[in-house]
Amino acid sequence: MSTVDSYPVVDHYYTIQGEGAWAGRAAYFIRLAGCDVGCPWCDTKESWSAEGHPVVAIDDLVVSAVASACGIVVVTGGEPAMHVLDPLVDRLHEAHLTVHLETSGAYPITGSFDWVTLSPKKYKPPVVENYDKVDELKVIVAHRSDFRWGERHLERCAESVRASFQPEWDSPQILPLIIEYVKGHPRWAISVQTHKYLRIP
Repeated sequence: MSTVDSYPVVDHYYTIQGEGAWAGRAAYFIRLAGCDVGCPWCDTKESWSAEGHPVVAIDDLVVSAVASACGIVVVTGGEPAMHVLDPLVDRLHEAHLTVHLETSGAYPITGSFDWVTLSPKKYKPPVVENYDKVDELKVIVAHRSDFRWGERHLERCAESVRASFQPEWDSPQILPLIIEYVKGHPRWAISVQTHKYLRIP
């Protein structure tokens, strides 16, 4: 039985999901600290170190999430799967909340999530057992080679998995290539970081 009752937290807040299959939906985000994947284009590098961030009790996180009254909680990072997540997910479920996970898949996923978004990274590939838990595959595209790389991950996922390519924010020139690729490969969709266009934190 896990004794985890708190986590290092970069931030937790009520906002709009900006990416992927649930874009545009209100959600309460819990951004956990700690990540060793090391993506050079990461837009939350302050989350890489678990040091220097407040350690927040699970009960306090649940109270804040319930107070938002939105019904959906997104656990993200950092790389949230570096932590034992069962205690957090269980308490959120006890509060009748739907719980989503955003992960690179580099560590085994703990906790019974209602929705898992896998965003694999070349710097630290997903562990094999995580593919069976994926509901959504979201691949960041910065180079032409990322299309084939994304296809290799999709081959490991179930047919029901929703797949999307997302342009790396600082590589806008890649978007026309994604549009043409998706037109030719309708198994894929396009994910755009709408929160950045709308200037939503």
